Amino acid sequence: MIGFAAWWLPTLVSAVAVFVVSSLIHMVLPWHKNDYPKLANQDAILDALRPLAIPKGDYMLPRPSGRDEMRSPEFEEKLKRGPVLVMTVWDAGSMSMAGNLIGWFLYAVVVGWFAGHITAVATASRAQPLDRYVIFHTVGLSALLGYSAALWQMSIWYRRSWMITIKATVDGLIYAAITAGIFAWLWPR
Repeated sequence: MIGFAAWWLPTLVSAVAVFVVSSLIHMVLPWHKNDYPKLANQDAILDALRPLAIPKGDYMLPRPSGRDEMRSPEFEEKLKRGPVLVMTVWDAGSMSMAGNLIGWFLYAVVVGWFAGHITAVATASRAQPLDRYVIFHTVGLSALLGYSAALWQMSIWYRRSWMITIKATVDGLIYAAITAGIFAWLWPR
């Protein structure tokens, strides 16, 4: 079996390539420009929420305390009155993306590492050298799972916009193809 030392270079090169391409997709192309539209009354909403000092975290509103409350007429009335939402509250202050970008790069490294590992394990018993198609195919499918599969859960369970999920899945397909191409190119012979 091929060890990690054999696929560290494609892991790092693919992570850098995915990082650069994703930056271009999100900052240069208009592809994601309208994913999160601005509310017409956002200032009034912010002014109403600010005094509540909601700590950073993920919230669902309305949120029952248990199954009994969820079945109560009072809770059903809250749902009917609305709004019903899932929200993430960030710390107030700057919109610095440094931590997000570092995390994204490390995530790309992890996806590449797992894709390489899956490929090495899946092809360990082959007597003949791997052809580039097998490497591309195995790494590509593994990377696609890492970049896209979990996104669908957010639309299924939390009703995130399917359009945002589909666009992010297309992004993941691009990242997976880049990762697969680099692994096929740099995989040890």
